Amino acid sequence: MDPHFVLFGPAHWTAIALAFVVPTVLAVVVRLSGSETLKDIVRWAFAAELIATYALWYWLLIDRGWVAVGNILPMHLCDWAAIVCIVSLIRPNQKTYELAYFWALTGTLQATLTPELALGWPDWRFVVFFGFHCGVIAAVLYMTLGMRMRPYPASLPRVVGWTLFYGVAAGLVDWIFGVNFGFLAAKSKNPSVLDLLSPWPWYIAELVPIALVFILILYAPFFVADRLRRRP
Repeated sequence: MDPHFVLFGPAHWTAIALAFVVPTVLAVVVRLSGSETLKDIVRWAFAAELIATYALWYWLLIDRGWVAVGNILPMHLCDWAAIVCIVSLIRPNQKTYELAYFWALTGTLQATLTPELALGWPDWRFVVFFGFHCGVIAAVLYMTLGMRMRPYPASLPRVVGWTLFYGVAAGLVDWIFGVNFGFLAAKSKNPSVLDLLSPWPWYIAELVPIALVFILILYAPFFVADRLRRRP
């Protein structure tokens, strides 16, 4: 019998906890050690995990005959978050890191909390889904806490611009192929925060100010820290 996914069941909570506990512990160990070699080993390990999970997902699609436009194209915001995250891990840089930071802790985190998933542990789809989404979140937290990367004021307009670009690109793909990337063509079939918003298409307009609020919330800790450091 296939194990049904249980929202906020033991397996779900375990996956969420690992996404935060693992990178925090690794960041503490790396910073206490002061070893650049260890820092790079962990960085490459996260990159390898994300690439391997991506490869496993595409292997499952092909092996089980699930290939379709709606799942083969990397057009979910989580896909874009994973791509910039992998780039940042392989070649650390500010511009891809800041996109990974904001996209992972908004869209990817939301997908992790309310996944569009029918089957639970130990089904391969559960393993791939959480290995992918939790891997992105964990990698971003490690880069932030362990590698001391962070967003800056100049990051905010860049993130807003690229997020709007994603919305336009995903909307065009949805319109051309009749799919639902970014949940721009319809709300998720499973419970999600979109259920709190207006019916389609009005909730799309509501997502813009909500995204801006979350971007500001995610930047707030750095803003406060900078202000405190400037105080005499």
